[in-house]
Amino acid sequence: MTVSSDSATPTPVPAPASAPAPRISSLLPPRPSWLSPKVLRTEVLAGLVVALALIPEAISFSIIAGVDPAIGLFASFTMAVTIAVVGGRPAMISAATGAVALVIAPLNREHGFGYLIAAVVLAGVFQIVLGALGVGRLMRFIPRSVTVGFVNSLAILVFMAQVPQLWHVPWPVYPLFAAGLALMVFLPRLTTVIPAPLVSIVALTVITVAAGIAVPTVGDKGALPSSLPVPGLPDVPFTLDTLTTIAPYAFAMALVGLMESLMTAQLVDEITDTRSSKTREAVGQGVANIVTGFFGGMGGCAMIGQTMVNVKVSGARTRLSTFLAGAFLMVLCIAFGPVVSDIPMAALVAVMVMVCFATFDWRSVAPGTLRRMPAGEILVMVITVVCVVATHNLAVGVVVGSVTAMVVFARRVARHADLGSVLDPDGGRIVYTVTGQLFFASANELVDRFDYAGDPDRIVLDLSAAHIWDASSVAVLDTIEQRYAQRGKTLDITGLNAPSAALRSTVGATLTPAG
Repeated sequence: MTVSSDSATPTPVPAPASAPAPRISSLLPPRPSWLSPKVLRTEVLAGLVVALALIPEAISFSIIAGVDPAIGLFASFTMAVTIAVVGGRPAMISAATGAVALVIAPLNREHGFGYLIAAVVLAGVFQIVLGALGVGRLMRFIPRSVTVGFVNSLAILVFMAQVPQLWHVPWPVYPLFAAGLALMVFLPRLTTVIPAPLVSIVALTVITVAAGIAVPTVGDKGALPSSLPVPGLPDVPFTLDTLTTIAPYAFAMALVGLMESLMTAQLVDEITDTRSSKTREAVGQGVANIVTGFFGGMGGCAMIGQTMVNVKVSGARTRLSTFLAGAFLMVLCIAFGPVVSDIPMAALVAVMVMVCFATFDWRSVAPGTLRRMPAGEILVMVITVVCVVATHNLAVGVVVGSVTAMVVFARRVARHADLGSVLDPDGGRIVYTVTGQLFFASANELVDRFDYAGDPDRIVLDLSAAHIWDASSVAVLDTIEQRYAQRGKTLDITGLNAPSAALRSTVGATLTPAG
């Protein structure tokens, strides 16, 4: 039998189609937003404007702390560069601040510069610990009225800090100041390619130098550094006595710095409609202060004024602007020191005054807003502003304002707790109904609203429309029950929801009824 060649040759099986090779670009991480030409230009110019505005302020804060101007400039450099990497709020500016300077100035005056540096490092450690413990989550307990008061008081403080620069100065300062304001008001209507504050600073500097106008300049504030900071250890004895000396100042600095930084981060969140990690920001502030201390800086925290320059005026949104603000600061001081020294203070004062007007929440004081807003909210905002302006300490105002808000809230909620009663037709039982929230401010008033002598032998207290929040309320219920028992009457407490019943069963037996 003959086999055909067709049947002997197997049919070839087509090879499976190979998957296309993935593009290299798909394997790479997404490109950062700041690499976009438009965003990059905004971030670079914003960082430059902030750096120029930081120089006189850092020098001023150095004077407050009683240290050389270079110390404040070094602190602003290391804080900004470090927080740009480890911080939780992009585009927020951290540098040397007046609040921190006020806290550590007495330590420097009484014990010397070495103890100040040691306190800065220890404050950073405290901030890392507090951040890890979740202090950032406490920001949700700060009411809106306190935040508004914080913002308005900060605008007032920044404005007040500019007034001395316009007092007892040569007359050319005033037209230069007015020209700077006019440039920043009208230039954005023509173009926003270059930030108006930067144009104002450059234009006024050129005018004063070219015309030889004698006005106060940045150089009059103090000498600029000529080299980068060098790392080193604090020049103090590493003993328990040193620790006990610096610990109170370090802890106060940590609290003030965290409070201002977290409040500023929350404000930037609202302006940019984005969220940030408050825990990361708290830890980042600690890391930045430790780095700053080892580089011989005076420490710092978030600067709301410069942050508003960066975010609200210049439109920055990324970490690049924060990093460049610190980097430009050192470049300007070291490489362009003579040029920067010639910048007229009038130009920088005009920038900061514009920041004040942009920062202040004008809607909060508008007549229509004041008519609609509850009196308690207005009181909290006013108290916050008054405390900050009187003490020049933002942390004091926030604490006092928050406590006031708690008192106002407690009074308001306490008014909503009500007691009603219905007597059975046969007169053998009376049912009391409690509605509202029971806590220390509302529950204590209930004790005297029962007719212990006149009520029938059986009393029902219906709490189905109420909620028990604290041990004070449990003690009040026990007191009411005891007073009826002393008269041989029976009180049945009904309608407790599960959390209220659990709280009463847990703490009720341990409380002594108030008689």
